[in-house]
Amino acid sequence: MEDVMKDVFVYDGVRTPFGKVGGALAGQRPDDLAQLVISALVGRAPKLDPAAAGDVVGEVILGNANGAGEENRNVARMAWLLAGLPVEVPASTVNRLCGSSLDAAISGARQIALGETDVVLTGGVESMSRAPWVLPKTDRPFPLKNLEAVNTTLGWRLVNDRMPAEWTVSLGEATEQLRERHGISRERQDAFAAESHARAGQAWSEGRYAEMVVEVPGVGLPRDETIRDGVTPESLAGLKTVFRRDDGTVTAGNASPMSDGASAAWLGSARGGELLGLAPQARMAGWGTAANEPQFFGYAPVEAAGRALARAGIGWADVGAVELNEAFAAQSLACLDAWGFGTEHDPAIVNAWGGAISIGHPLGASGTRVLATLARRMQAEGVRWGVAALCIGVGQGIAVVLERAD
Repeated sequence: MEDVMKDVFVYDGVRTPFGKVGGALAGQRPDDLAQLVISALVGRAPKLDPAAAGDVVGEVILGNANGAGEENRNVARMAWLLAGLPVEVPASTVNRLCGSSLDAAISGARQIALGETDVVLTGGVESMSRAPWVLPKTDRPFPLKNLEAVNTTLGWRLVNDRMPAEWTVSLGEATEQLRERHGISRERQDAFAAESHARAGQAWSEGRYAEMVVEVPGVGLPRDETIRDGVTPESLAGLKTVFRRDDGTVTAGNASPMSDGASAAWLGSARGGELLGLAPQARMAGWGTAANEPQFFGYAPVEAAGRALARAGIGWADVGAVELNEAFAAQSLACLDAWGFGTEHDPAIVNAWGGAISIGHPLGASGTRVLATLARRMQAEGVRWGVAALCIGVGQGIAVVLERAD
């Protein structure tokens, strides 16, 4: 192992269009979606011979928040093998819920920085449509009582009775508590959500995603399925609240939709780029994770981003592009307020090509989506520094700071 840590670069990133639950991608297995983006990424590396990938790729690391169904526990290994690539390449699957694929990228970056390998293929996948129902195992072979099937799509399941009740509220109720704590109005949430749709639609029409998104064969999904053109704050104001009837603010319109999709990215050292035949897009300059009370999960990116910025040796005043996963409008606004966007910093640099409220949030795939989108935005906009961040269920946050490679 070398004494000097190596720089780690993002070289390329791809993803599928994101589909809505029960929508265009509902018939696609998650391991097949992951195989698709892996194959696409391998095919975009000019100097990489797929048959000899075992001599170049040191590790495959994917994020996945479920793993209980067709992911077959280690979907990274399954997808690599389904792609017909060399069996000698090891693979692991990371689960940090919504932050899984950004955590996978950090894991890969550590291996590269330590000199263990020069190339890591990272990414993530989730089919929330195909997440299975599960039955708890019983104490006796033939129980006489009824058993309840548990939906593994999203949120808490088979909760330990010892877990405090205030921690195990639904994600929506937790967001209502967060917006009460930070004074986020329904009007601000709806305006933020409408802007997400407008920016995503414009980005697609301008071809911003043309080089990032790969078609899913036989599906006919030309762009992210949940983007709605013409959405306004006024139209969103007419939607009913979901988690509280009387004093609620969170609706299906100002929250990210449950989604299906996959993403992947090449990470590597300077030598890794030569092996792949790719020019670096951005350097991973710092990363951080943080945790707080589980019900206030939406606020945890505040500290995570602060730690990542400190490790990169910069502050928010230096940042020119931000990709913050929009789990809910209320939690996004709480984070942006804490960081000073709208007062000290320009909110226009946040999610300029749309965010998860419009694009979708397939849990295991979103981290690589925000990372790869940030790298491309920084290239397109000539921005030196950028931040990618996500909130994570059960009270965690994760963030990465990028520096434009050129």
